[in-house]
Amino acid sequence: MSKSNENILLALLTGAAIGAGIGILYAPDKGTEIRKKIKKKAQDTTHDITDRLKHAKDELTKTADAKKVAFEEKLEDVISNMSYKADEIIAGLERKLEELKNKNAQFQKKGTTV
Repeated sequence: MSKSNENILLALLTGAAIGAGIGILYAPDKGTEIRKKIKKKAQDTTHDITDRLKHAKDELTKTADAKKVAFEEKLEDVISNMSYKADEIIAGLERKLEELKNKNAQFQKKGTTV
């Protein structure tokens, strides 16, 4: 989780705790009513945090998938370029080999006619 998301989550939990504490101090209701309200607020906060975490996870997954696709495309491009360069090098080496064979054949002809 990113630092800003951690800070938001911490602020949310801190705010919920402070709000619940202030609510208890100033509430004119009976203890059972206060406990019900606190339980309801805790459940609402839990649902809110769960939704935020699910959203963050979905966004992270979407970003990771996009980066994976971009990486695979770039990798494919690099491999394709490397393959093309390897073909060029092999073709160049084959030309040099053919030249050397021709020179060798010429030297052998000169050596037998001397």
